Amino acid sequence: MTAPRFDTLLLTGAAGRLGTHLRRGLAPLCRKLIVADRVPVQDLRAHEEALCFDLSDRAAVQSACAGVEAIVHFGGAPLECAWDDILESNIRGSYHVYEGARKAGVKRVVYASSVHAIGYHRIEDHIDALAPHRPDSLYGLSKCFAEDLGRLYWDKFGIETVALRIFSSFPEFTDRRMLWSMLTFDDCIRLVQASLTAPRVAHSIVFGTSDNRHQMVDNRLAGHIGFHPQDSTEEFRAEVEGRLKAADPRDKAVEYLGGWFVNLGHPDDEGKT
Repeated sequence: MTAPRFDTLLLTGAAGRLGTHLRRGLAPLCRKLIVADRVPVQDLRAHEEALCFDLSDRAAVQSACAGVEAIVHFGGAPLECAWDDILESNIRGSYHVYEGARKAGVKRVVYASSVHAIGYHRIEDHIDALAPHRPDSLYGLSKCFAEDLGRLYWDKFGIETVALRIFSSFPEFTDRRMLWSMLTFDDCIRLVQASLTAPRVAHSIVFGTSDNRHQMVDNRLAGHIGFHPQDSTEEFRAEVEGRLKAADPRDKAVEYLGGWFVNLGHPDDEGKT
């Protein structure tokens, strides 16, 4: 049996949709996995230690980072929501994670970024990781902040970051876009494992999709990460295309990488007349 690569890893957002799956994927890599979330994490395994705190609590985040070798940061607001929530959980929270990493001597962070950091690029542009940020929402804006935060902490403090621009990672299909944008849960685990174990990552950006037929982005600049997706959405194509009506090519949700996020208004305006 291969010895674990790490003694202790910290996973934020461990009670979330992706965090729940990552717990099984990180287990073989470490002797102890600290699973943290703002709500209690259920069904702890023998090698897991649970912490419950809000990412806006700087002292709690800093304490969680002590003795950790790497951080898998998947915590924070998972979708577009009120500005105050984005500010506290995604912006302040990410700053607290990086400051906790700096003070604790953590050398690598794997960050759950998002397609929504570049959601206003058109699908036909086939951008790579050098394309500028074009957030499609406040949520996407917070991902841009954290990506740049990670770059600062690499350049200035030597903390490596892999920013995973995850596209769609859900248990079912709701539109045709998912046929090219889906990242299966197992491929998400493979992506995080590769990001943790690559010999050198510096500050890297990886587009997170499975090995789907149509690729709308160019992942060539992430070859050094060693991510090799093994899943594909092709087996679902006939069912999805048969179930959903043809999309209007003039719909912004079809035109842009961010999908339906580009059609959202400002979240703080909801309910106002």
